[in-house]
Amino acid sequence: MMNLKIIPAIILSGFFPLFISAQNSMPDTVVIELASSSKVTFTMQNKSDLEQLKQYDYQALFDDILLKLENNTASDANVTTTTPATPPVEQVYDQKPQTSSEYDHADRDDEEDEEEYDDDRDRAIERFPNTRHFFNGDLGMNNYFENGTIQTPGNALYTVHPWGSWYVGLNVVQRTRFSRHFSLEGSLGISWNNFKFDENNTLITKNEDGVSFELDTRELNFTKSKLTVSYLSAALVPMFNTLNHQKGYECERYRYNGFRIGVGPYVGYRLMSYSKQQFEVDGDTRFDRERNNFYLQNLRYGLRLQIGVNAVDFFFNYDLNELFEEGKGPGLNAYSFGLIF
Repeated sequence: MMNLKIIPAIILSGFFPLFISAQNSMPDTVVIELASSSKVTFTMQNKSDLEQLKQYDYQALFDDILLKLENNTASDANVTTTTPATPPVEQVYDQKPQTSSEYDHADRDDEEDEEEYDDDRDRAIERFPNTRHFFNGDLGMNNYFENGTIQTPGNALYTVHPWGSWYVGLNVVQRTRFSRHFSLEGSLGISWNNFKFDENNTLITKNEDGVSFELDTRELNFTKSKLTVSYLSAALVPMFNTLNHQKGYECERYRYNGFRIGVGPYVGYRLMSYSKQQFEVDGDTRFDRERNNFYLQNLRYGLRLQIGVNAVDFFFNYDLNELFEEGKGPGLNAYSFGLIF
């Protein structure tokens, strides 16, 4: 009998026979039954061919057989393929074991296919306008101008301490690109302005005449005093960029090089505001928090500047209207600046 190691080789090449049997009448013959009325007879007259047969591409061999069957005009005729003793099977089907050079050629073909795919993808991206959605965050610092001048520590009790006066924004962004160099970014999100006062015992109060800032005279170890305001914010920023690649310039953020800049309007609606004092009592940290509108403007509006270089983006927000209602507090215009993540 023939060494049956050849059977797993044929099966692993992609064929799933319903039944495999060895013919007792032909010691070197294997019959593979396929489907209900088809079978393949495999005969080996010289066992020395076994090692060479292990190297054959049987998937390609049977693909060739099936192609010949499909092209056979007498589709209802029985097709029998017989392999002569010499030369071996490759003379009929030209199925030789693949050499390393053939594998290299196949790899080059795969690379060419990938390049063609990239070209098609780039051409698809170049169809303008195209739109992408993503999420980003703003992290920076707050301060404000008073009557057009920058506040300096010590001038007033509402002067803020730069370190600790954090601005945080969480946004959903839609970017629509109209050309290779121009796009429009619309965003919707929530932002928090934290104004940490320079004096840790600053107390902000609301009365009929307006809001007032005083020093808390309680004998406590004050460690922090601040005013926090949160907004529902929306912005619309046209952007210009110097990008000139052929590839990789799709709208996903931080996927391209170059310089970009844009400025546009934003608007926000106040959601919540509160004052907070932090102090220590017998080594324990405690808080005094008061929720109040403190005559803050419910609606704010301003301009947003965005500048990016390679994978780093910066923002600068400036409120065109004042922080407090007119006549109810100091004339302060808030601004914030920092990084976009």
